[in-house]
Amino acid sequence: MSAYRVSEAARLLGVSDDTVRRWVDAGTLPTTGATPTEIPGAALAAHAADLARTAHDPADRLSSARNRLTGLVTRVQVDGVMAQVDIQAGPHRIVSLMSAEAVRDLALEPGSLAVAVVKATTVIVEAPKG
Repeated sequence: MSAYRVSEAARLLGVSDDTVRRWVDAGTLPTTGATPTEIPGAALAAHAADLARTAHDPADRLSSARNRLTGLVTRVQVDGVMAQVDIQAGPHRIVSLMSAEAVRDLALEPGSLAVAVVKATTVIVEAPKG
């Protein structure tokens, strides 16, 4: 069974260590009972899925895409008719290439709230060795 220390859990969820400690103290996240505190991997995964579900309200749209990452725009680089938009969604950096017109229409700029919607036919999954 995988277990994660508070700092690892915080990094994986994109929150502070203190937030994870508050969730543990409130009983929202269980622990293994180990010292230092560890959160069971299955419980952390379930909590991450709950956070993702509540991060956006799908009631205002219909979409076949299930991979939605809410974050902040950190960089917009417009070059002619194309643009690159970087979004930081928790610990994840998402880079999107889109038209400059779309950037203007969406009023994207550093600090803007944005949702990266990913629909892919190929997803590569890696796991650490050991």
